Amino acid sequence: MALNITQKLIQSHLLDGQMIAGHEIALKIDQTLCQDATGTLVMLELEAMGVARVKTELSAQYVDHNLIQEDFKNADDHLFLESAAQRFGVWFSRPGNGVSHPVHMQNFGKPGKTLLGSDSHTCAAGCLGMLAMGAGGLEVAMAMAGHPFYVTMPKVFGIKLTGKMPEWVSAKDIILEMLRRYDVKGGVNCVLEYYGSGLKHLTAMDRHVIANMGAELGATATVFPSDKETYKFLLSQERSQDWIELVADKGAKYDKKDEIKLDQLEPLIALPSSPGKVVPVSEVVGRDLYQAYIGSSANPGYRDYAIAALMVKGQRIPSRVSFDINPASRNELEELANEGLLSDLIHAGARIHQAGCNGCIGMGQAPASGRNSLRTVPRNFPGRSGTREDSVYLCSPEVATASALKGVITDPRQLGIPYPKVKYPRKKMLNRDLLTAPLALEKALTIKLVKGPNIASLPILTPLSNELTLPVLLKMGDNISTDEIMPAGARVLPFRSNIPKISEFSFDVIDESYFKRAKDIVNTTGHMVVAGENYGQGSSREHAALAPRYLGLHAVLAKSFARIHWQNLVNFGILPLTFSNASDYEKISQGDVVEIKEIHDKLKSGKQLTVVIKDKNISIPVTHALSPRQIEILLDGGLINWARKQSDYK
Repeated sequence: MALNITQKLIQSHLLDGQMIAGHEIALKIDQTLCQDATGTLVMLELEAMGVARVKTELSAQYVDHNLIQEDFKNADDHLFLESAAQRFGVWFSRPGNGVSHPVHMQNFGKPGKTLLGSDSHTCAAGCLGMLAMGAGGLEVAMAMAGHPFYVTMPKVFGIKLTGKMPEWVSAKDIILEMLRRYDVKGGVNCVLEYYGSGLKHLTAMDRHVIANMGAELGATATVFPSDKETYKFLLSQERSQDWIELVADKGAKYDKKDEIKLDQLEPLIALPSSPGKVVPVSEVVGRDLYQAYIGSSANPGYRDYAIAALMVKGQRIPSRVSFDINPASRNELEELANEGLLSDLIHAGARIHQAGCNGCIGMGQAPASGRNSLRTVPRNFPGRSGTREDSVYLCSPEVATASALKGVITDPRQLGIPYPKVKYPRKKMLNRDLLTAPLALEKALTIKLVKGPNIASLPILTPLSNELTLPVLLKMGDNISTDEIMPAGARVLPFRSNIPKISEFSFDVIDESYFKRAKDIVNTTGHMVVAGENYGQGSSREHAALAPRYLGLHAVLAKSFARIHWQNLVNFGILPLTFSNASDYEKISQGDVVEIKEIHDKLKSGKQLTVVIKDKNISIPVTHALSPRQIEILLDGGLINWARKQSDYK
C-alpha cells in the first residue's frame, strides 16, 4: 500500500494499536526535549518515579524561557536543571544558547525519528521529516523512562504547495493562510503533511516557520519530506550523515486535502487576540504602532533577521516605536554580527535581546497598555505578552519591519523599495560550546540534585472518588487557552517549580477571585469548571492542570478539549467530560452544585455518565473519550501514582 510520510513515521515506531484514525496507539520515542518552564517538573517527576537514567536515544534540556534573573528563583532553577541533566543523562543547553526548537533542529534533529517535547511547539522539528509532538511534561518524563507515548491515531491532512511566493511574501504568510482558512481548531486530531512542487522554494528554516505554528491549528504534528533542502541544511550543520530521504510514496492518499497556490498569496496578519483572526495586511494599514518584534521560535532563521536588517540599513526607526530583535539562537546572533547585519539593526535603533523566548512567553518586552504590538511570535492570546490588556498582532518579519519604519501598520509592498536579497554566510556558525553532553553513567549516579528554596516537592494526589459533589466555580466560553488557565510571564513563571505558589495565579486572567474561592473549599468538596469548545488550546504546560488540581479541581466539563491539555488533565487525576449534547451547556451555570455518581463502574463499562444539577433537578448526559489505560490512570489519581506501581524504571 502506498504510504504518506506520516504513515511511514508512525508505522516504523508503532508499538501497540492499529493505524486507524481515532484509535489509541503507542509509539516508540527516539528523542525528547524539555525547556525550563516545564523541564523542572519533568526532572522532579523522573526523581519521583525513581528513574536511574533516560532510555531514549537522545534527550535534551534547554534553558530558554525564564532567562531574566531579577532574583534567585530563575538562577536556582537553572542550576537545578543542569544538575538534573547530569544526573539523568541528558544534554544541557545553557541560558543564552537559544530557543529549544531551532537549537534542537541545528544540533540533534534527524529525519525519520520521533521527538516528544514538553513544549507545544516541538512540532517545529517536523520541518526535517521527523514526527515531532508536544505533550505534557509527565508524558515526556515517561518517554524518557523508556515507556511508549500514547496518542490518538490522527488523520493525515495533506496540503499541496504549488507555485512560488511573490516578493514581500514569506513562509509566515503560508501558515497564516492556513489559519485564515481553518482557524485554531482546524488541525485538531490531524497531522499536517505538506507536499508539492512549491516545496523546492522553501528552505528548511522556512519549513520550520510553518511547522512551528501547526500548534496554533491544534494539530498533533506537522510533517515535511526529507529532501534536497533537508540535506542542504544538515550539510550546513556538518551533519550530512544524519540525512535520509523520506518522501511520500507515489499514489499516497490523505484523509483531507487542500492546496495553497503560493504565487497567489499576499502579506497577512493575525489580529488581536487569536492566531486564527487572519486578514490581509492591506485591510489594517495605518493603525498606530508601539512595538515591532522580530524573532522567536516561529521565525528563528538567519533570513528572518537579515531581511529586517537589510530593510532598515541606513535608516532610523521612529523614536515612538520599540523595535525589538529577539535572536532565537546564539549561532544566528554570531552570524548576524559576522556579516555586519547586527550593526545595521543597532544603528537603526533596534533593541537587541539575548537569545531565548523572552517576550514571546511574556518574559520582558511587554508592550505599553492600549498600544499595538506587531510580532513574529506564534501566539497572541490575551495577556500572553505580559500586558494584561494587550493588543498583539502576528505577522512576518517583512510586515513587522515595514511597520516599524513607518510607525504605523504598513503593507511592505507599499514601501517603494526593492525586495532585499538575502545572502547567506558561506560557512555556518557552529558554536556548540554552550551544549553540555551527558555524563557517563558511573559519574552521573554520583550527582546530587541542586534544589534551591523555590523548588517544592510535587503534591501527593489522591485517587479519583467514586462519587463527586462539586460546585461549579467557573463557566467559560470557547477556545480558552492554557495561558488563561495558567498565565506565563515574568510575574508567574519563576514559580514553575513551586506548585503551591504558582497555583495562586490559576485562571487569574479569567477571574481573579478563583484562587481564593477554590482555596476556601479545597479540603471539603473540591470543585469543577465548565467550558465551551477547544478547552485548553495552546501551551503544553502541565501547570495548567496540576495547579488547579492542587486547588481541588476534580472534573472539567466542556464541549470539546484540545489534545495536550485533555491528556494533562488525565495525567493529574482530573476527570475530563464532554457534553453529549452541546445545547446542554446552556443548562449549567457558575455557582451550581452538581453530583456525579458511580464514576468507577460507569467509566469502565461505557462512555456515558450523568451530571445532576442538584438544585435544578436537571440531569445532563455526558461522555468521555478515555481508553482503558487512561481510565486506570485516572482511578489511580494520575500518572505518577500509576507509574509508581510499575517495576521497570530502575
